[in-house]
Amino acid sequence: MTVRTRIAPSPTGDPHVGTAFIALFNLAFARQHGGQFILRIEDTDQVRSNAESEKAIFDSLRWLGLDWDEGPDVGGDKGPYRQSERSEIYSDHIDMLLASGHAFKCYRTAAELDELRAIKKEAGGFSALKFSDLELPEDVVNKRALDDAPYVVRLHVPEEGVCTFKDMLRGDIDMDWNMVDCQVLMKSDGMPTYHLANVVDDHLMEITHVIRGEEWLSSAPKHQLLYKYFGWDMPELCHMPLLRNPDKSKLSKRKNPTSIMYYHRSGFMPEALLNYLGRMGWSMPDESEKFSRDEMFKNFDIQRVSLGGPIFDVEKLSWLNGQWLKELSEEEFIQRFMDWGVNKEFLQPVISHIQPRISTFSDVVPLAGFMLSGHPKISDADFAHKSLEQEQIVKVLQLGLWQLEAIRHWDKENIEQRLFALAKVMDVKIRDLLFPFFVAIAGTPASFSVLDSMAMIGPDLSRARVRNAVNLLGGVSKKAMKKLEKEYRGISQEIESVLS
Repeated sequence: MTVRTRIAPSPTGDPHVGTAFIALFNLAFARQHGGQFILRIEDTDQVRSNAESEKAIFDSLRWLGLDWDEGPDVGGDKGPYRQSERSEIYSDHIDMLLASGHAFKCYRTAAELDELRAIKKEAGGFSALKFSDLELPEDVVNKRALDDAPYVVRLHVPEEGVCTFKDMLRGDIDMDWNMVDCQVLMKSDGMPTYHLANVVDDHLMEITHVIRGEEWLSSAPKHQLLYKYFGWDMPELCHMPLLRNPDKSKLSKRKNPTSIMYYHRSGFMPEALLNYLGRMGWSMPDESEKFSRDEMFKNFDIQRVSLGGPIFDVEKLSWLNGQWLKELSEEEFIQRFMDWGVNKEFLQPVISHIQPRISTFSDVVPLAGFMLSGHPKISDADFAHKSLEQEQIVKVLQLGLWQLEAIRHWDKENIEQRLFALAKVMDVKIRDLLFPFFVAIAGTPASFSVLDSMAMIGPDLSRARVRNAVNLLGGVSKKAMKKLEKEYRGISQEIESVLS
């Protein structure tokens, strides 16, 4: 048997360090066994998926040295490797499940589903919806079918008993079927859900070991059931521990930079970030802290993975990155530094903004140094403004951050449209609204265009700097955040109206 592992990210946002973490361990396991590592793009969410995010996945994983043997851009004989190009395959398998009686068309409306869940909640116990809950009278089903009412296809799930499945790190795991609902396999738009596409693709691509995050443990019974219904052998499962913030909460961008490209733009060495991810829940036999990718592969043993939630600490990562930097020769250091930031591709867009503003070359660094930094050196005093109180500035930054996170295609035009629309809806002068963004991004309101600056340094670092500014100013309390989120939901429709 040839070992085949895979990583299957969704191209719906910034490439996450958690994706790199899982990719690293899948690649290490495959290389340890002389096997193959596959990259598959799970883009069934046609609203949020986009080509820019897909390219960012390719670029970030390659920057880290996580190369794949098969994938959308390199080909392979088990393709296509984008789920959006496999819709006919999924339709055929849905038909097989319907024909065998292992799946059913569910014509329940959203309102009816909400009512069923409310009844379940009031009765106590498990809230999973079963066929006996979802079943409609035959005449109702026939009428809705004749009326071309929307429907989804759901999986038939046992209503009682226990499901047992095996995990490579945890051994046998029991899960009560009462906890598992009749999973939607095909949405009303005809697109498959993750659960169906994942199982079908893993089987057809001959994946032997599924190494994924432990958040997917609760999905294992549904997947095991699908393998049983199709008459297929199930791959071995291995659920990796979740990366966590220093406060032990699940790693999130609100408390830690999570984008791979953030670390790239901030000047971290890819070897150091990969080294650090390798230490997340795993260790070398000699407990050494610093090791290369190939050294990890040579010594890799999946059984050395610890189930305790590994802490992703940027300070420790920075320390480790320093160890890698110190070992570079002077020639290597110069070359790596130039490759990172002092290169024509990165500098050329900046020149048109700084050249008209300087008298000597020595003016360049004071004016444009923020383009080559992680976070500018700022304090709360830098945000003092004649028209906005600090609380208002925090609100502007947080609402603006949500607007920046809503941008799918990152360029000056879209950044400008989002922030200008926010200013209009908030009834704030645009120069006043942009002031805290100048400080957050450049460290000073006297820089060149903050819109151009954000376009050039990219979405990952721009958003991270705004988050850093919010935190520097005291952040937003949980109570205030709920109130702000409610307010944002209310004005977001107004913003979309302005944008249209």
